[in-house]
Amino acid sequence: MGRKTQVAIVAIVVLLLGGAVAAYAYDGAQKDKIADGVTVAGVDLSGMNREEATQALTNQVLAPQRKPVTVTFKKEKFQLPAKQLKIHANVQAAINQAFDESRDGSLPSRVFREITGAEVQASIPVNVGYSQKAVNRFVKKVADGIVKEPVDASVSAGPDSLSVVKAENGYKLRDNKLTDQLTSLLDSGRGSRTIVAKVNVTKPAVTTAEVAEKYPTYLTLDRSNFTLTLWKNLEKVKSYTVAVGQVGLETPAGLYSIQDKQVDPVWTVPNSAWAGDMAGQVVPGGVPENPLKARWMGIFDGAGIHGTDETYSLGSAASHGCVRMSVPDVIDLYDRVDVGTPIYIG
Repeated sequence: MGRKTQVAIVAIVVLLLGGAVAAYAYDGAQKDKIADGVTVAGVDLSGMNREEATQALTNQVLAPQRKPVTVTFKKEKFQLPAKQLKIHANVQAAINQAFDESRDGSLPSRVFREITGAEVQASIPVNVGYSQKAVNRFVKKVADGIVKEPVDASVSAGPDSLSVVKAENGYKLRDNKLTDQLTSLLDSGRGSRTIVAKVNVTKPAVTTAEVAEKYPTYLTLDRSNFTLTLWKNLEKVKSYTVAVGQVGLETPAGLYSIQDKQVDPVWTVPNSAWAGDMAGQVVPGGVPENPLKARWMGIFDGAGIHGTDETYSLGSAASHGCVRMSVPDVIDLYDRVDVGTPIYIG
């Protein structure tokens, strides 16, 4: 081997050793930085040191999770404070993994990657933890707060009026759906912190269209004006002048129904002071001594609608609690109403 050859070999070795030292030094300088292309929970940590990565993840992952979650439904708002959720995440473990991914491979491969600008394709998740019990309690609170039972269509009666109360749909929270929405939001840490609650609509048993069918016949009694009104399909058909209970023996106010019907009713005399010697007696129907003339439609506790031959009392408070009608009128009404017909007395 010639002198020149030996010198050339020595030079090559020196260059190689120098390059190795330089490469080692360069690689060592990168060990405190996360390699390009490494993301944690979707946050790009390329080139960051541990402090910078911690700050970035705290700002972009934990900070949003520490905001309250709001659920809305119509004008209602329900808020779940982050404090109750007990949000926690092992950020440092994820950063440790990011550094491990950054140092993966041999020294030459790492140096080559750095020099050429190649990236490490590493996507690292952050496992965010929270109280599932707090989520479940919150969902129940929302469910209790927005539940609404359906309202059946009905009739609103006054002494001389009849109107339809419209049916209303009810609703019930889709609690499983809300739980899924909350879980997705809290697991990912992404998305709006306001969730619109979804509900199932519940239908009323009686719709507005059906209410007239439910009340084909209705009676209203205006005691102050001594008027009994017959309604068919919620339309006024006919009004009758009647007598009602006198002071101290008033015809009872409220909503009742026709309990029973009789032709030429028997009169069982009440055990009341006004009955005198007849108290407790039973008077056959159709006899002159029986004041219940022609027809009887029972309402409540001995009170009812009946005919009278004391037509002078009509248009006044004169009875012992019953509703008196002229005989032609009570016969006319009797054939128009059935047992169960509602009567509002006001």
